[in-house]
Amino acid sequence: MKKATIIACPGGDDAQEPSMKAIRFAQHGEPTEVLTVEDLPIPEPGEGQVRVRILQTPVNPSDLLYVRGHYAGVQAHFPAPTGFEGVGIVEALGPGVKEVAEGQRVSVVNGQGGNWAEYAVVPASDLFLAPDEIPDDQVASFVINPASAILMVRHVLAVPEGEWLLQSAAGSELGRMVIRLAKRDGIRTVNVVRRRESAEELERLGADVVLVTADGPIDEQVRKVVDPAGIKYAIDPVVGETGTQIFKSLHEDGRMLVYGSLTGEPIRVGDDPRFILAGRRILEVYWLGYWLPRLTEAQRKQLGQDIIDLMREGIVETSPGRKYSLDEINEAVIQAEQKGRQGKVFLVPGS
Repeated sequence: MKKATIIACPGGDDAQEPSMKAIRFAQHGEPTEVLTVEDLPIPEPGEGQVRVRILQTPVNPSDLLYVRGHYAGVQAHFPAPTGFEGVGIVEALGPGVKEVAEGQRVSVVNGQGGNWAEYAVVPASDLFLAPDEIPDDQVASFVINPASAILMVRHVLAVPEGEWLLQSAAGSELGRMVIRLAKRDGIRTVNVVRRRESAEELERLGADVVLVTADGPIDEQVRKVVDPAGIKYAIDPVVGETGTQIFKSLHEDGRMLVYGSLTGEPIRVGDDPRFILAGRRILEVYWLGYWLPRLTEAQRKQLGQDIIDLMREGIVETSPGRKYSLDEINEAVIQAEQKGRQGKVFLVPGS
């Protein structure tokens, strides 16, 4: 198995500075081919910034999409750092920082990437304080999946109590969170999976209906179990044929959020005129990087508290999987994309 390349920073004065390990890539491509582990100077925080010592950082689908060049929300400047989420300890404050103090443990949202490193510098406003009783692997995954589940279900779609919500990739970490959150909020879920063995487990989590793609077109299965007229709310991170069938499952007043592109293939919405020449079906993109900056300070604070409360209830908790050092990034990527993988893969800098 190919190991990640370790690149030392150049000689001269920089060679005497304290250094850290960090993962970067010099061009878009397959993560196991382009990611390298480099020795870089430990960064210093500027105005309004803090330096955080990273304890754990997950390998999320968005990280790998970014490396492959399929993540339009963030422009890579090569050599580019990566890692959008993590947990760490505040070690240094830049001028003007009042939101946090040195020594506090925080959830680190790194909008430009850079958490796959021993240290990261981020705006203090992008940190969430974490209660002591919540373990590191939950704080490391505090924002991307939990915030997306809450925002999509409760705010963007605002699914009413008693309504049906259709989702694909239901066995993913985010899919499981949506099932538990919907159950808590009195929303019924229809959940699409590829593997039949996932059905029983998801039903134990609270899934009302689990559909297997091999059993027939998704739209036909949905209309049989929900309503011949279709379903009003749907979310999909898969696109391609799955996303196309999810769209065809919609009620004429239905609304669908696309929040990923696991297949990298297009959704076809115009191949059947019945779904574009009647009704008012809405297909839109959900991206957390769009929604978070648009929250007011009060809304952001409330979102953080909602995540903490739901995490304590086990509603938006992450199933921890295997942990790897930064030097094992190739093995971590392969494990993160393994079919049927159980639990979120984490990098543990300094291990």
